[in-house]
This record gives sequence, C-alpha cells and structure tokens, in this order.
Amino acid sequence: MKAHESMQRCDTCGNEYRRTFTLSADGRSYTFDSFECAIHKLAPVCAHCACRIVGHGIEAGGAFYCCAHCSKQEGIQGAIDRVA
Repeated sequence: MKAHESMQRCDTCGNEYRRTFTLSADGRSYTFDSFECAIHKLAPVCAHCACRIVGHGIEAGGAFYCCAHCSKQEGIQGAIDRVA
C-alpha cells in the first residue's frame, strides 16, 4: 500500500479496505468494500418472503415485493411478472 492511500471501513461488515466505494441514499452516504455489503445494507426487503430485492421488484400499498407472486400472496391485485 502506498503512503497516500488510506484505509476506509465498510459500513456493513467493518472490514478496512483501500478500495472502498461510497453510495448515497436518502441524504446519507455509506462506505462499502463490496456490492454484497451494499445490498445487505441498502436493498429493500420483500414484505412477503423477506429476501433482499436486488432487481426492480414491485412497490404496492406502501410495501416492496420481490415479484408478482409475493405481492399476490399479500393481497395485491394486478401485478404480473411477465405477459404470456
């Protein structure tokens, strides 16, 4: 490591790493050492199955869902994952 490179700490796992990156969301900045840690910290959680939503997902009734199936299980009507 060169003298001018500083070690930064990941906000999710606490790892100190010289190649961290910063993401901003909702007016706050976060430092991460991997996309995996960023997902664990910032990705919304499906209101039905509790998985992290990495793709587009579905937002309905004030909640987030990973897919149409999960939204339907919670009583949301009209959501579809694909057409025919």
